[in-house]
Amino acid sequence: MNRSRPLLGGILVLYFIIALEVLVMISPFAAFFYSVFNPFLLFLARSPSTRWLADFFLPHMVLPPSLLLKAIRVAGSILFVGGSLAFLVCAGQVYFHKFARRGPALGGLYRWIRHPQYLSLAVTGIGLAILWPRFLTVVLWTVMVGLYVVLARDEERRMLTSFGDQYREYMARTGMFLPRSAEELAARLPGPSSRALRTVAGLAVLLAVTLGGAFGLRAYTVSELPLWSDGRVSVLAILPGDGPMLQHRMEDVLKLPEIASRLPKDGAVLAYSVPVQYVMQGMIADTDPAYRLYEHHQTVPMIADWIFHPFRHLEGGGHMMHHAGHVGPAASFAARRLIFLDIPSADAAQAAPSALFSLGAVRVPEFFADVNLHTLQLLDVKALGPGTGWGRVPTPMF
Repeated sequence: MNRSRPLLGGILVLYFIIALEVLVMISPFAAFFYSVFNPFLLFLARSPSTRWLADFFLPHMVLPPSLLLKAIRVAGSILFVGGSLAFLVCAGQVYFHKFARRGPALGGLYRWIRHPQYLSLAVTGIGLAILWPRFLTVVLWTVMVGLYVVLARDEERRMLTSFGDQYREYMARTGMFLPRSAEELAARLPGPSSRALRTVAGLAVLLAVTLGGAFGLRAYTVSELPLWSDGRVSVLAILPGDGPMLQHRMEDVLKLPEIASRLPKDGAVLAYSVPVQYVMQGMIADTDPAYRLYEHHQTVPMIADWIFHPFRHLEGGGHMMHHAGHVGPAASFAARRLIFLDIPSADAAQAAPSALFSLGAVRVPEFFADVNLHTLQLLDVKALGPGTGWGRVPTPMF
C-alpha cells in the first residue's frame, strides 16, 4: 500500500490542477499551464465519446438566469470557502497533536467522524466543480472520493498499529466520513455483502448521480438562457436587462449593411451581446489583447471577486474588475458589442438552443460590431480570427 501512495497522491494533485484551472487561466502562468494542459483537452475533443468532458454544465459568463442557478452558484462559493477552512482547521489540529506528542486528534470534528480532512477536501471539490463547471471536473471528483476511501483505510490500519485499543474504541463510536448513525443507516441499504463491492457500487452510484445531475443542470441552463432569435441568428444577452432592448432593436441591427454583409451565408449564427468592455469577452473570441486576462496582473483581486462576489462582475459587465481598456465613445450606456460566431454543426433552419449549445459544438468567431442599440449607430466593426483570447483552449459557452 505504501508503494501506491505516490500514485494516489499524483492523481489527487492532477484533480486539483484541473479543478484550479480557472485560477491559473487568469494568472501570468496561463501560457505555461496551457502549453502542458491544453493538449490534453484537445485530445479529448477529438472524439465525440470524450468531447463532452471539456464542456461546461453551468453558466459562467452569463448572470445565472434563474433563482435556482443563482443559489447553486452561491453554494459553490460557500462550499469552496467552508471546505477549505475546515480542512485547514483539521490539519492544524492534527499537526499540533503530532508535534506536541498528544496522540491522535480526537476532538473537534474528529469527535464525530474519523476523516474530516478528506470530507472537507471533498466539499471543497464540489465547490470548485460549481465555480469551474467542466464535466471533467465532476468525473475526477468522483475518482478523488474513491481515492480518499483507499487512503483513509490505509491510514486507519497504520493508526491501529500505532495506537491499538485507543484507536479501535474510537473507530467503534465514530463514522469514517459521516456520523456513525448515518453510516449505519447506509449499511442497511440493499447491496453486495462484501465491503469492497459495496464501496465500488457506492462510487458507481455517486458517479451516476453527479454526472446525471451535471447533465440535467446543463439542459436546464440552456433552456433558461435569455436568447433572441429570428430563426437563423440567435443572440445571447450577457446582462439580464438587455432582453427587452434586443427584442425591439435586434431585427433592425441585423439589417445594417456593415453587419448583414458579414454574416455567414450558411449555417446557424450565434451572437453574444456584451458591454463593450465586458471583462470576459476574451472567452468568446480574441476581440482585443486587453481581454486576454492572463496578460494583466489582476489575478488576486479577480479571484477574490469571483469567489466572494459571485455576480458583481456579471451584473456590471465586469468594468470594475478590468481597467486595461480605454473608455471611448463606444462605452455609452446603450452601446453593446455583438460578437458573431458561426456554428457550422447547427442547421440554420433549426437553430434551437439545443443545437447552438450542443455538447462539442464548434464555434467559429467571424466578427464583432459595436452598436448603439438606441440610435442604431455602428460604432466599430472588426473581423476576428479563429479561437479565443486563450487560443484553442476550450472555454465556456454560456
